[in-house]
Amino acid sequence: MPRARWSGWYRWTRRSPGPTSTLRARPAPFGGARAKYTLRWPEPDDHALGHSRGGWTTKAHAAVDARGRPLAVRLTPGQAGDNPELLAVLNDIAVPTGRRPRSRPDAVIADKAYSHPSTRAALRRKGIRVVIPQRRDQVEHRIARGSRGGRPPAFDAGDYRGRNVIERAFGRMKQWRGIATRYDKHARNYRAGIVLAAIVLFWLQ
Repeated sequence: MPRARWSGWYRWTRRSPGPTSTLRARPAPFGGARAKYTLRWPEPDDHALGHSRGGWTTKAHAAVDARGRPLAVRLTPGQAGDNPELLAVLNDIAVPTGRRPRSRPDAVIADKAYSHPSTRAALRRKGIRVVIPQRRDQVEHRIARGSRGGRPPAFDAGDYRGRNVIERAFGRMKQWRGIATRYDKHARNYRAGIVLAAIVLFWLQ
């Protein structure tokens, strides 16, 4: 059976004044069916299966709020990179506010896998504060260039300590056997199981 791998980051969002037991995310929400119930999450040609160091795997990319509650999840083959999926997952989020759903967090906290100049620039253009440490090679390259290397990007170590909520959320969801090990042929069915686990374990508590 394919093994599930997990990749994610912590979304820091203000507490919503609206209902918090359901969420409406694009294109498929955590908080219930859409108006046309026949619409289903598109099934990728490769069924989100691929070969990585762990063998035949699927990777789940997720974002959670400050309390570790999942807000969005996407699936890719196991060999896919983490960084290319960050903006796509953020675009899938819509937090109810009573008016227009909120899709832009105050800050994004992520590990070094997401420390790419294009990612930092894209988040800054959206007005999102970036809390991502630099990789060692990036630090060494900047120092080697001297004054031409510019200043290091801002990094709040105190806020970064809160990133463990995503790891705890993954650990909690992987207690479900069907999530820790993928048994579903279709990616949309496996993702549905993750969404169900998120609702039961986090949003109905």
